[in-house]
Amino acid sequence: MSSSSEKIYIFDTTLRDGEQSAGIGFTKEDKLQIAHALNKLNVDIIEAGFPASSIGDLEAVAAIAREIKGPVICGLARANEKDIDAVWEAVRLAESPRIHVFLSSSDIHMAQQLHKNKEDVIAMARTSIAQASKYCSDIEFSPMDATRSDPDFVYQLVQAAIEEGATTINIPDTVGYAIPEEFSKFISSLKTNVKDIDKVRISVHCQNDLGMATANSIAGIMAGARQVEGTINGIGERAGNASLEEIIMTINTRQDIINLHTNINTEEIYASSKLVERLSGMHVQSNKAIVGKNAFRHSSGIHQDGVLKMRETYEIIDPKTIGLYNDQSIVLTKVSGRHGLKARLDDLGIIVSDEDFDQVFNAFKDVADKKNEVDDRDLEVILSELGNIDFEEEWILESVQVSTGDNQKPTAAVELKNNENNKLFQDAAIGDGPIDAICKAINRIVKTDNKLTEYRVKSVTEGIDAQGEVAVSINYQGQSFAGNAAHTDILVASAKAYMNALNKQIIYNKRREKKGEKHNDE
Repeated sequence: MSSSSEKIYIFDTTLRDGEQSAGIGFTKEDKLQIAHALNKLNVDIIEAGFPASSIGDLEAVAAIAREIKGPVICGLARANEKDIDAVWEAVRLAESPRIHVFLSSSDIHMAQQLHKNKEDVIAMARTSIAQASKYCSDIEFSPMDATRSDPDFVYQLVQAAIEEGATTINIPDTVGYAIPEEFSKFISSLKTNVKDIDKVRISVHCQNDLGMATANSIAGIMAGARQVEGTINGIGERAGNASLEEIIMTINTRQDIINLHTNINTEEIYASSKLVERLSGMHVQSNKAIVGKNAFRHSSGIHQDGVLKMRETYEIIDPKTIGLYNDQSIVLTKVSGRHGLKARLDDLGIIVSDEDFDQVFNAFKDVADKKNEVDDRDLEVILSELGNIDFEEEWILESVQVSTGDNQKPTAAVELKNNENNKLFQDAAIGDGPIDAICKAINRIVKTDNKLTEYRVKSVTEGIDAQGEVAVSINYQGQSFAGNAAHTDILVASAKAYMNALNKQIIYNKRREKKGEKHNDE
């Protein structure tokens, strides 16, 4: 970023336009939780809702205005007195309040929705902006469907809004109709056709109906807009909005061409994305740019080889930049190569001799031909069948005792030995059940906070003294580790399986640290 770089203001409308996605209905608590995440992300403006749409939304916007300090808190209003009053009631206690007024400008909208002519619309704009200006000094105006409007009429409407007190002029591509070159020319034309445009900040708001929302947004800021509007994960009406994470990382990554900057804390991008995904119920597609599951995963053997030698060969963004740590970027499939398999075994702390590796690789290929992805459990089965597994265990389970019953809280006492210093450690814990108590006691000794995410048990042999085999999965900072063990006592098998997974997690993290990688808790 050069010293002459200008700032792009990030206007987040996840809580307003994003909520207008079919099937989404954020509660007040949801909105507050997302607003706190947006504050950590360091967005400049949060459009918290459409207060006139319901009492519930007004109350949610008001709660955000009272609680969130730092960003501008904005509410949306149609160009009428009732809507503007509702926005002011909602945002008036904000540290920095904004009223955002929108009014249709295209012939089709004016005829079919407003039933007004151009003179009426200009008069409505003047009256509503003047009313809003009596409440606060930060007023945004949007001529809705601007990209399908008569440009000369948009210029007149924008000039009238500025004269009445608008401080931000937003140009919405409301139905995602524009293409980048066309949109760029439109934004540039404002500078030569609107007398007072230099008195305000130009903003852009692009929908994604033709899949060009991010491209149009970038074209807009390259043409002079200094505010850009969008949502986390690109959620919103119909095909959605411009995806803020895509816009932010495009600006961040292409500084060679885009001599602009944002104040966004990019390491909060991934966490914000996952939060919005969970609370909205809208799944992020695997190949979604920046935050999709596959955005930093590599399956092809050629790509895996390149990334293992130097990340930049196939990654233009370091995943840590968006807050994605401990990511399993190497995905083992039938097109994976030897380097990818070896790297994954190394990460798991599994040692295979050079003379045995060919046999392991061939067995891996056989499995990969039969399923889409070979995970860690598949690798363990392959290695155990070949008898070539040599696993480094840092902690050994010495003993486990569990006290449980229908009238007492399950309690587990465990004793572990640390292989590095050969010392014994004991601790106990109460859990929701005996397995939970065992896991909590082990976590207390090892000082970790991983979560048990999968638990399966099956009988290995027949009879009352049958051995039980337990398979578990644990999750630590987004990374999964599998473990399994067998014993005639299911609780002992459970403890051993948990320890098996835990040791893999420890080895994995140590190997990452040796490579200089950062963890979420560092």
